[in-house]
Amino acid sequence: MVAPVVLRPDNFTPPARTPWGGTRLLERYKPAFASAHPIVGESWEVSVEPTFPSVTASGETLEATIAKDPRAWLGEASARRHGGQTPLLVKLLDAAEPLSVQVHPHDDDPALAADESGKPEAWVVLDAEPGAGLFLGFQEGVAKDDVARVLAAGGRVDALMNFVPVAVGDAYVIDAGTAHAIGAGVTLVEPQLVRPGRRGLTYRFWDWDRRYDDAGRPSPDGAPRPLHVERSLAVTRWDLPGGQAFVDRCRARQRRLSTGAVTRVEVVSWPWFVVERWSGAGRLTVPEAEAMWALTCVAGRVLVETSRGTVSFGCGESAVVPAAVGAFEVSLDAGDVFAVRA
Repeated sequence: MVAPVVLRPDNFTPPARTPWGGTRLLERYKPAFASAHPIVGESWEVSVEPTFPSVTASGETLEATIAKDPRAWLGEASARRHGGQTPLLVKLLDAAEPLSVQVHPHDDDPALAADESGKPEAWVVLDAEPGAGLFLGFQEGVAKDDVARVLAAGGRVDALMNFVPVAVGDAYVIDAGTAHAIGAGVTLVEPQLVRPGRRGLTYRFWDWDRRYDDAGRPSPDGAPRPLHVERSLAVTRWDLPGGQAFVDRCRARQRRLSTGAVTRVEVVSWPWFVVERWSGAGRLTVPEAEAMWALTCVAGRVLVETSRGTVSFGCGESAVVPAAVGAFEVSLDAGDVFAVRA
């Protein structure tokens, strides 16, 4: 019988992979790990992606747990659509420095290898320093040839992009073909959809002319990270309007679903996945979703009571609730939970 499980909270990427990472994730959400991990860029909270798979408290990978009974975990429709495994990937991300300007290809891009996947994603801002923001698409009138010329001349690609100041709670969707970069001073929840068994693919336009040593530390004698200029230019959606129209296209329209002691807000409703935010102190009944829920707590504590078991977890921890439990009860103690389902 499947039952909700809590996942290990220390599924961190190494600094060499995310040299732009900072200390906010550790200080605010995962202080128990601060002494062992001075800098963390990403925590892969819910993942069956082979690069950094989630592990349950019992030491089993989430992929192996789901594989024992995919229909019970994912629901009949989702198990059939995604080949018996979840496509969800949920991260916490802290950018002390800006990320590279990058773009994700579409799933049906013929250049993708057999082990590669597109990666539609969303951003929900948890923290933002004054003046911090996101780079989303290019300014009105900027064309592919303009970007290619700037790259060839060693210029600044960010000067061609829309910079969007953000506040806590802002949400954006990043579809295939969207040039983007998370700016310095932003911490966020990042749900993604990656085809099971594959690696989500990212192409880098430009990386701020930075150089790093082998450990991911800035070094003038180090090497730049690889860029993928030709592919980046090829997969970007140049047919869409630029400027503010593009930013508006990316902004998620949030919708309050219920109020009371616990507030339930639909943050993102997208063909790829749905993101809800549950916050407050009290109880909430979650209707049957016919899909697995991935729950990430960013404040307080949460108790999940289902027909097949109960789990409790706190800030900086995540759990998964199988589709087979049907409706379930959530109790929050000054809690703030992001709930994601495919």
